Amino acid sequence: MIASMTGYARAQGSDDRRRWVWEARSVNGRNLDIRCRVPQGFDRLENPARTAVGGHLKRGNVALTLTITSERQTKPLRINRALLAELGLLVEEVRRSTGAAAPSADGLLRVRGVIDEEDEGEQTGEALAVLDKALTAALDEVLKSLVAARATEGKALARVIDSHVAEIESLCKRAAERAQVQIGTVRARFDGQLAELLGRVPALSEERFAQEVALLVGKADVREELDRLDAHIAQARTLLAEARPDNPVGRKFDFLCQEFNREANTLCSKSADIELTRIGIDLKGAVERMREQVQNVE
Repeated sequence: MIASMTGYARAQGSDDRRRWVWEARSVNGRNLDIRCRVPQGFDRLENPARTAVGGHLKRGNVALTLTITSERQTKPLRINRALLAELGLLVEEVRRSTGAAAPSADGLLRVRGVIDEEDEGEQTGEALAVLDKALTAALDEVLKSLVAARATEGKALARVIDSHVAEIESLCKRAAERAQVQIGTVRARFDGQLAELLGRVPALSEERFAQEVALLVGKADVREELDRLDAHIAQARTLLAEARPDNPVGRKFDFLCQEFNREANTLCSKSADIELTRIGIDLKGAVERMREQVQNVE
């Protein structure tokens, strides 16, 4: 089943200190283009996140965002014990040299830098490893959800594309029926024109006359284009049936649409019948509508 390049997914989690949310959005694109945004201090997750996206998706413009918010009203406090010990030594030195009274403990704790708010990046290595594991698990969850969303969209997209293929097939059958009429019409028209010319130019032999008629009729024959269109229709249905996550068909389908359009243009240029020309124009419209949908196929 084909997969769309359009999708959205969200995954979240939390611990006793914070809450996190991964959001993934994707739209159609020629290649796999990844934009990843993570909070300051979590840059270490960006490259693994990009690698993970590439492991799940083949094409599309993907925007991946990680948002982290604190669960606490205030950040935990940390005592700078090295600075506090240094202050204690200085206080003792001053007290001995001057006889001044020693400051109280709360006075020392008020010194700037002795007590700081703890930042996310200042956790222990073990705590960071636990956090990264949880964030990675949420990332895997959001990417699996995004793949599922694109697959669901792909099912609907496949039905739409299949309906366009059926419309093109119907128009090709009508064109084939009208092409038979065109050959007789063109032959009769050229017979009359060349007969009139033969009367004016007696030197033109009947054999040369027959060759000219056959040449002109051959130029108006669209059976070759119709045969190729039939082959393209069969190929389109094969691509719809063979599409899998490990076998994306978007690029092949896009190229096939170009071939459809090429044959439709040639059919219109070779048409010498108003009705066949109208069918050819309708065919070009159906191909363009299908191509618009194919642009979303991975």
